[in-house]
Amino acid sequence: MSDSSFELGGVHHLALVCSDMSRTVEFYRDVLGMPLVKTVELPYGMGQHFFFDCGGGNQIAFFWFPKGPGPAPGIAAPTTIPYVGKADSAVGSMNHVALTVPEERLEEYRARLFELGVECSEIVNHDDSEKGYSKEMHPGVFVRSIYFMDPDGIVLEFAAWTKVLGPEDVRHEPVSAADSTV
Repeated sequence: MSDSSFELGGVHHLALVCSDMSRTVEFYRDVLGMPLVKTVELPYGMGQHFFFDCGGGNQIAFFWFPKGPGPAPGIAAPTTIPYVGKADSAVGSMNHVALTVPEERLEEYRARLFELGVECSEIVNHDDSEKGYSKEMHPGVFVRSIYFMDPDGIVLEFAAWTKVLGPEDVRHEPVSAADSTV
């Protein structure tokens, strides 16, 4: 580590914005089982800031601003979950939150989400093929996941690595927007 490096310990928390803190607590605490670990009333009636433990010493936090602007799907967030429709979003937006889960429990978690009334994707086997995914599990699959949305349309992913990543997994040069032909 050089003198200019920072000693980072991972993501402390990801702060998102919700439209209804009560509904957000019901979803994250009661549906997903994330303990509510800290609540803050913002000064001057500006709203609330609540923190949920999402495992591994990490938190997902939410702001609720009673006078904040409404959602902007297709700009500040995707309009749908990946592999179902248009899932891109604007520069500086938050596209989705991926939460680590055990691979062997993906089917169970998908079924449980449906039982709780949460629509979700099929299990996606991410690989390095032209499409970026496979219907079948094979040795080239590096992560398996399911996607779903919270009540405010925030895209969430339950993700499980299927292999240890190595130097051979970093093989693409970054594209400059100025040089892009897309």
